[in-house]
This record gives sequence, C-alpha cells and structure tokens, in this order.
Amino acid sequence: MIVTTGGVSVGAYDVVKEALSSVGDEDEPGSGIDFRKLAMQPGKPQGFGSIGPEHTPLLALPGNPVSSYVSFELFVRPAIRALMGLKDVHRPKTRAALSADKPLSSPAGKRQFLRGTYDEESGTVTPVGGAGSHLIAALARANALITVPEDATEVEPATEVDVVLLG
Repeated sequence: MIVTTGGVSVGAYDVVKEALSSVGDEDEPGSGIDFRKLAMQPGKPQGFGSIGPEHTPLLALPGNPVSSYVSFELFVRPAIRALMGLKDVHRPKTRAALSADKPLSSPAGKRQFLRGTYDEESGTVTPVGGAGSHLIAALARANALITVPEDATEVEPATEVDVVLLG
C-alpha cells in the first residue's frame, strides 16, 4: 500500500493530485486514482485507487496535520488492518455525554470529527482545542474523536455524541 499526505486539493502546490490524476490506462483495467471532496471536516480532499500492474492500493490524504491524522484513522488504519486479515479493523466506538461550557457548532452538511478527551468513569467527552486542521497541540492531548453528524449544526452540552476511541 502507498499512502501520501498533502497535495490533493486544488491549490497551486497540490502537485500530488496533478501527478496521480493521469495514473491508469487502458492496459491496466481497474487501475487509477479517484480524487473526491468528502463531506467531512477535517479531511475533505481525499484520493484513493490502485496503481501499477499489481494494482497496489494507494490512499492520498490531505496535508494539514489533523486532517491527515483523522483521515489515517478513518481510512488508512482500517485498510491496513483489513489487508492483514484482522476482524476488528475500526477503532472502538462508544457514546458519551458532551462535557462543554457552550454548544459545539458544526458546518451544515459535513460530518465533523473534533478532538476530545474521553473519561470512561464519568461517561463524558470534552472537546480539546479548536476545529482548525492545523492545531496539532490539541491532538496530542486527545484520546478520542467526537463525531458530529452531517445534519447537526449545533450540539448542546450534555447531549450524547458518538465517540471514536483512540487510546
């Protein structure tokens, strides 16, 4: 498997997308890379497919550190574990009460993954850091990802939310 990070959006420096967009031809049926904008935050730009005569899997992740990490956890880690023949390919999930001083806001139409600290004893999860995909200090303190669904633009404190456990 080949995993790349960065260069998959539409900016002047997004050369990975440009270079891989032409991969695949008539002699290699089923090969090629597809680039998509997923309805998620962080991690909207993604690429996936296979290259070469052996159809080597390729996953192209966004370049912002948190976007890349979240994408790795959601897509790459499960793919690697599946290729290893493991049964449990995804991180464990649970539900927890949101412990926050104010409501969380989330963009409409996007599934948001916020860094958080999960406390098993109290059954709560607390957001850490902001929503920016460049804020990596909060990621170092997080042991969970708080999932805000696409149809929610605000989540009130004490609301039960889905939580992906990282630790």
